[in-house]
Amino acid sequence: MNTKTLKYIIKRLLLAVLTVWLVITVTFFVMHAIPGGPFVGEKAVTASVMKAMEAKYGLDKPVIEQYFTYLGDVLRLDFGPSLKMRGRNVIDIIGDGMKTSAYIGVIAAFIALIFGIVLGSVAALRRNKVIDRVIMVITTAFVSMPSFIMGTLLLILFAVQLGWFPANGAAEGGLVLPVVTLSLYPMAYITRLTRSSMLDVLGQDYIRTARAKGVSTKRIIFGHAITYFGPMLAYIVTGSLVVEQIFAVPGIGRAFVNSITGRDYPLLMGTTIVLAVLIVVMNLVSDILYKIVDPRITLE
Repeated sequence: MNTKTLKYIIKRLLLAVLTVWLVITVTFFVMHAIPGGPFVGEKAVTASVMKAMEAKYGLDKPVIEQYFTYLGDVLRLDFGPSLKMRGRNVIDIIGDGMKTSAYIGVIAAFIALIFGIVLGSVAALRRNKVIDRVIMVITTAFVSMPSFIMGTLLLILFAVQLGWFPANGAAEGGLVLPVVTLSLYPMAYITRLTRSSMLDVLGQDYIRTARAKGVSTKRIIFGHAITYFGPMLAYIVTGSLVVEQIFAVPGIGRAFVNSITGRDYPLLMGTTIVLAVLIVVMNLVSDILYKIVDPRITLE
C-alpha cells in the first residue's frame, strides 16, 4: 500500500466519522423537535408519573445536555435502555435483530452476485439473441419495481394463494421470501452491469494488460462485478426496513420502524447509528475495491 492510498483511506475514514456524527446530530434534534413524547401514549399516566418517568430516563434535562450526554454514551457503545421494551437494553435488541438481518442479507447478496454474474455473462455472450432480450426484459422489470411492491406480490402469490411458504418471517421457512425479495433488485442490476462490462470493458487497455499478465477473463469480470458489492449491501440494508415489515421478520429493520411508530428514542437512535455505520463502511470498502480492480482510478 503506497502513501497516496493510505492518505485516501485515512481521509475517507475521517469523512465516515463526520457523516455518522451528522446523522446522530440531525436525528437527535429532529426527534426532540417533534411534538409529544415517548410516554404520551401510555394509558392512565398522571402528570406526576410522567415527570418521574422522564426524570428516570433523563428526558427532563435540557436538550443540549441530553445531546452531549448521549454522545458520550455512544462512544462507550452504550445506547441505553429501550423505553418501550422494558427491561431490555438497546444494544441487546440491535444484536438480536442483526443476527437475523445479517443472515438474510448475506444470503441475498451472494445470490444476487452469483446469479447476476452468470445471467449477465450469458446475455453478453448471446448478444441480441432471444435469451439476451428475455434476460434484459426481466431484469428491467426487477430494477424498476420497488422492494415493497415486489415483496407484497411474492407474499400474495407464494404465501397466500399457493401456500408454498409461510407469510410470517419468524416461522420455519419464513425467510425464503424475504431473501428472494431482497436479492431480485441487486441481481438484476448486477446482470445489466456485468453484460455491459463484458461488451465494453474487455476491450480496454487495462483489461488487455491484465490478460497479458495471465489474469483470466472470468477473474476480470468477477473482479469488476465485486465493486458493486458495497452499494448492493447498502441497498439490502435499507430495503430490509420495508421487507422485514412486510414479512414480519424480527430483524434490525423492523426494530427501526417500530422504534419510530412507538417513539422509542434510544432504540431509534441506536438503530439509526448502526445502519448509518454499515452503509458508510460498505461504500468505503466498495471504493477501495474499485481502485484495486480498475488501476485507472485515481484516489484523491
